[in-house]
Amino acid sequence: MPRKLPVLLCLLGLVPAARVQAQGFAALVSPPRFELATKPGKTLRGVIEISNRSTTPGRYVIHTADWNLSRDFSVSFQDDLQPGSCRPWVALERPNVEILGGGTMRYRFDVAVPADAPAGECRFAVMIEGADPSVASSQGLSMPVTGRIGVIVYVNVGDGAPEIEILGPKIATLNGQRVPTLRIHNGGTAHGRVSGFLTGTDAKGNSYDFTPADFPILPHEERELFLTPSTPTNDHPTLTFPVTVKGTLEWGKQKTELNQQFE
Repeated sequence: MPRKLPVLLCLLGLVPAARVQAQGFAALVSPPRFELATKPGKTLRGVIEISNRSTTPGRYVIHTADWNLSRDFSVSFQDDLQPGSCRPWVALERPNVEILGGGTMRYRFDVAVPADAPAGECRFAVMIEGADPSVASSQGLSMPVTGRIGVIVYVNVGDGAPEIEILGPKIATLNGQRVPTLRIHNGGTAHGRVSGFLTGTDAKGNSYDFTPADFPILPHEERELFLTPSTPTNDHPTLTFPVTVKGTLEWGKQKTELNQQFE
């Protein structure tokens, strides 16, 4: 069954480390995301640093999970093995660990890619869960929770690569502001992230820099790519449409020029 992570989750690499803290569970994990590459028939290793920010020992259960990314970029985990999952390739150092208060450990996992694996991408999560129930308090009420952190792992296998297609412009609302947005389709065999340096002007002639959202676009998925405006003195300006945006978009080893009006 899909499960959304309770308490707090940092998965998409937007901050340096993922941290979950509740009474009885205080964990700091780094890095929050792995983007690895290997060839069929090879084994690679990743190392996660797990820190216990509590003053008392912390016990953790560690396992793998499959995951999905919803339209709003929230993540759902599946403990049951999903069709086509690469989790059988993954070996964890051990399923249970204990870390002293204030301590840190380096936790290893290996990914053994079969020799006949096709070009593409292996995706899974390493889940770090509190072995003991924690307590969260809100407005004077206490309730048991299960503290969990999910570390997302992408393994590019062989020649797996994204194939990004820009389908067209639209205007979307992001954090209460209307922003230029591109519809993006990934027809490749691996996820892609679009970056680039963009500039533009709005209907009043005001100039802005635009930053593409750094969200993953998974294979065979269509997503909205928000272009967030900023100026040297304002990180959240209000645009007056129509807006023209120009510059270069890049993903992987590919790039394309953009000269688009949003209205």
